[in-house]
Amino acid sequence: MNKPKNEPVSINQPPKLVDDKNIGPLKLSVSKVKFVGPAIMNHLKRLGIETVGDLLYHFPHRYIDLSKMRKIGELRVGENVTVIGEVRGVKIWRGRKGTRVINVSIFDGTGYIAGTWFNQDFIAKRLREGMQVTFSGKVAYKYRQLQIENPFYDVLSEKSSEPVHSGRIVPIHPATQNLTTNTIRRIVKNALDEYGNVEETLPGEIIKTYKLLSRAKALKDIHFPSSRELLLQARARFIFEELFLMQLGLAARKKRVEIQIKGIEHRRDGDLVRAFYETLPFKLTSDQQKVIDEIQTDMEKSKPMNRLLQGEVGSGKTVVALVSLLTAVQSGYQAAMMAPTEVLAGQHYLKTKEVLERLGVTVALLTGSLSLKEREKISGDIKDGNIDIVIGTHAIIQESVDFARLGMVVIDEQHRFGVMQRINLKEKGYYPDVLVMSATPIPRTLSLTLYGDLDVSIIKELPGGRKIGGHVDTVLFDRKSRELAYEKIRIEIAKGRQAYVVCPLIEESDKLEDVKAVMEEAERLKTEVFPDLRVGIIHGRMKAGEKENVMKQFSKCELDVLISTTVIEVGIDVPNATVMLVEDADRFGLAQLHQLRGRIGRGEHKSYCILFADPTTEEGDKRMNAILKIKDGFELAEADLQIRGEGQLFGTRQSGLPDLKLAKLTRDIEVLAEARKAAFNIIDKDPYLAAPSYRQLRQEVKDKFGDNVDWLFQA
Repeated sequence: MNKPKNEPVSINQPPKLVDDKNIGPLKLSVSKVKFVGPAIMNHLKRLGIETVGDLLYHFPHRYIDLSKMRKIGELRVGENVTVIGEVRGVKIWRGRKGTRVINVSIFDGTGYIAGTWFNQDFIAKRLREGMQVTFSGKVAYKYRQLQIENPFYDVLSEKSSEPVHSGRIVPIHPATQNLTTNTIRRIVKNALDEYGNVEETLPGEIIKTYKLLSRAKALKDIHFPSSRELLLQARARFIFEELFLMQLGLAARKKRVEIQIKGIEHRRDGDLVRAFYETLPFKLTSDQQKVIDEIQTDMEKSKPMNRLLQGEVGSGKTVVALVSLLTAVQSGYQAAMMAPTEVLAGQHYLKTKEVLERLGVTVALLTGSLSLKEREKISGDIKDGNIDIVIGTHAIIQESVDFARLGMVVIDEQHRFGVMQRINLKEKGYYPDVLVMSATPIPRTLSLTLYGDLDVSIIKELPGGRKIGGHVDTVLFDRKSRELAYEKIRIEIAKGRQAYVVCPLIEESDKLEDVKAVMEEAERLKTEVFPDLRVGIIHGRMKAGEKENVMKQFSKCELDVLISTTVIEVGIDVPNATVMLVEDADRFGLAQLHQLRGRIGRGEHKSYCILFADPTTEEGDKRMNAILKIKDGFELAEADLQIRGEGQLFGTRQSGLPDLKLAKLTRDIEVLAEARKAAFNIIDKDPYLAAPSYRQLRQEVKDKFGDNVDWLFQA
């Protein structure tokens, strides 16, 4: 391997900034709030509330409008009302079946009404004659009197004539069994009274431009709104704030790479890449050529590349990845490709090993299932620089693996890896270029958030002039049509083709009793359905060598039917396979189903994806309808986002982003776009938020992103 001349180094070190670690009252323990003792503290902790800030940002998830005060003499049965009056009587008696009934009657000068509770004796101690109270709820007429069962109530005093639980738009906060929403509402009110005058987070120009409420005003009105209009304004303020802070962290991460780090200047023109092109038995698509140009242009620059490559199933991302790896090798560096499963890593290795070695490039497969002796041998060769390209699983990022000159990293199916795993791989080199790939198309809304700090390349064109899903028919069968599906498999195999049968689990689960297990289904298919066919099995708990042998058999047409779990979801390329039968398809997500469907239709033959499903939920019905109608992965991803919501598609914790409490990417895309523009403009002007006016903002970003941005701002 040629030794590179340039050693990448960090440049443009950020200024030393002094942050007040205890800015404002929000960092105080929640125990500082009135009436929060040890027991309530423990209950709050289960809700993720440990500080005053956590409490004030524990927003209501719904509201009840009890703001319209009525005179008791004007009430009608069936109305939802709020009344105010003086307690004139408190009674307790035993009702049917031993139930204790608490009856508190109030008078407002126009009439009487009673509040009625069951088995809550403490109410009789809390509400006493002579008190001014409010009751809110639905009016009924029982036992010859007007009454409200289990009303919301407040005790009004000279010190506080403002009701908390009634007579207003009442917030309903997320609660627990041991901590009622009434209790949370009261302590939130206490926190606002004492600590609500918080310092502003957003810059003045942002508040002015987007006509947002101040932070202090918005906190008051999101918890205890005096009108619907102010409630909507408060929610708008915090939705913008959430998205703005998220984008600010992403913008800072991207800017840091641009100005602070000097990367590797790879050579795009070289004999190795040209020789690789000559080995290809096909012509690259225009999309592949465009994306390769984008990647190599990045690799030539002195700043590290951070690029996301999205591509349809079967669009040829692996060839693009190989060109990227070889560009690094011909520049004198090592390269690594990390895949989420041993099956996928093994597929990449088997498909590329022969071509690469003919080009004089040494390549090794590193996975967790290798023996200790094998791992030590490969690790030693990597450290000595004797291996040019390493393909493997997370075993690559183990501490024992050191690279001599790691200059390029490709991460396949990147959403399967956590942030720290990706960072660990990057840190094994001198700020290597990074290409993350996804065959699961990502909606624009998510790409702006999860990968907002990356440049994006997209491949939509399929090789050989094929169209997306062009010759794959997707059909939905119920259980009564099972024999028809099996007959279709027989017809295709009689033509010389092959089939997949996909099951969700390895063995029967107590929770999913009716889900076919791979082992049991394999035995049934072998002995009862296809006794005359060659049936193989592959699942996640098999050893790497066993999986590899089965896949080799299937690839060489030595097996007719492959029964599998979703380990075949990505990376498996057998053009002769033309049928896929998916058991309990409604239990899979749309992205998974699209990936599975992508395993067929890879050759010239007409293919069939048969889904067995019996949806029991509205969401299941919507998913099945979407997979039947939509073949384009990007359109399907948008549909998935609409059906399931962003939180279930990509966990924010996995991606290293702060949680979203109010914002919804499916609904707030326009706000996201504005917040992104504002955030990137600020970082362009002040990359480290060093201005005194950004002190609170800088601290908020660090608090929101936690360990993921410790390196963004030097404190």
